[in-house]
Amino acid sequence: MSVVGVRARTLPPWATGLLGALVLVALWWVGAVTVFAHVGPGDAQAIPTPLQVVQQWADDGWDLYARNFAVTLAEAGQGFVWGNALAIALSAFVLVVPRLEGAVMQLAIITYCIPIVAIGPLALIIIGAPESGEPSGTAVFLAALSCFFTSVVGCLLGLKAADAAALDVVAVYGGGRITQLLKVRLVAALPSIVSALQIAVPAAFLGAILGEYVGKVDVGLGPAMVNAQNSLNAARVWGFALASGAVALAGFGFFGLVRRWVTPWSRGAGA
Repeated sequence: MSVVGVRARTLPPWATGLLGALVLVALWWVGAVTVFAHVGPGDAQAIPTPLQVVQQWADDGWDLYARNFAVTLAEAGQGFVWGNALAIALSAFVLVVPRLEGAVMQLAIITYCIPIVAIGPLALIIIGAPESGEPSGTAVFLAALSCFFTSVVGCLLGLKAADAAALDVVAVYGGGRITQLLKVRLVAALPSIVSALQIAVPAAFLGAILGEYVGKVDVGLGPAMVNAQNSLNAARVWGFALASGAVALAGFGFFGLVRRWVTPWSRGAGA
């Protein structure tokens, strides 16, 4: 069989993803009506069918999701900006002052190793509870914390991947470390930086949701899922969870498109 024939029979990436999603939904549906049909407290069905989740979406309406997502997205967005801004700034500063690399990496590792559920109550005591319906400062802090480590690592790897010959040219013409950073390293690091931002999107979103569990908020995905869980409304819990996954996936995909547009050379296209 020729190479052309093999390529012709290969499904495009979107078709492969769609097929995989359909298979997962089918397995979920079969499992919900057979193996897991009687799983749950009392008469409650802990694992609803996809149709039950869709029906719950229709019954709840747009307002319920819009109101709760607005607060959580605000928290995740602020945490995403703060966490990544600090990560990029520290990574760039390390290239100017290399002696600080060990301290910055230790700080990043510490933020990664500290359990969010342990630091959340401390953050609440320091930051305080928000006003009713307002974003939680604790959730913002945990969202920033969740994406800090991966962004520091990605940025440092990218900044250090600059071409040595280009750095030498800048040095020959009298440029120092700051000039090398601005003229060479930042351009070389763009693919890694955008990839780090891509990974940081779902991390910040998850951090914001976890922060709402301890942030004493009354509006948001965290309290909404807790309320649905307390009322044994499994379909609503699944509805919020799936919608949250879809939003995180959309943010991940958006930065994937940004990466293709900003750094076309990283995928073999002409700059």
